Amino acid sequence: MTAVSADGSEAVRIQFELTRDENPRLYDDLVRFNKGTKRVNRLRFLAHEGLTAQFTSRTGSVPTATRSDAATAGSASAAQQTNRAFDLPSDADR
Repeated sequence: MTAVSADGSEAVRIQFELTRDENPRLYDDLVRFNKGTKRVNRLRFLAHEGLTAQFTSRTGSVPTATRSDAATAGSASAAQQTNRAFDLPSDADR
């Protein structure tokens, strides 16, 4: 059975594994929480902040749905780091 929200959109379920080798900073941040709701909420928060920062770096404004979060949107340099977080390593890093 698929969960449907009040606005009619389907819920998204994600299950993944993350090792420290893949992303040490994210792993260290998430592993400090026990399994469960706190860890899931932290990942949800980080994803939201990353998307807000990425959108802000491209458009220079905060999306209207998160305009109340403008104070936590982050700087342009933080957004650039977020945008590069999942890039393939350059030849110098290999």
